[in-house]
Amino acid sequence: MTDLDPALLEIIVCPACRADLAVVGDELVCQGCGLAYPVRDGIPVLLVDEARKPS
Repeated sequence: MTDLDPALLEIIVCPACRADLAVVGDELVCQGCGLAYPVRDGIPVLLVDEARKPS
């Protein structure tokens, strides 16, 4: 589980489709398109090129 500030989670969105993100394990998963963004050292990496595609 990531230690992200809840206030941050309220304002960040998926850069690909602008949908909300949810914490799933150590990733932020888009509720719209399903891309999973990594969180490294407590910092979300919101780059589409770094995201894992939904399976």
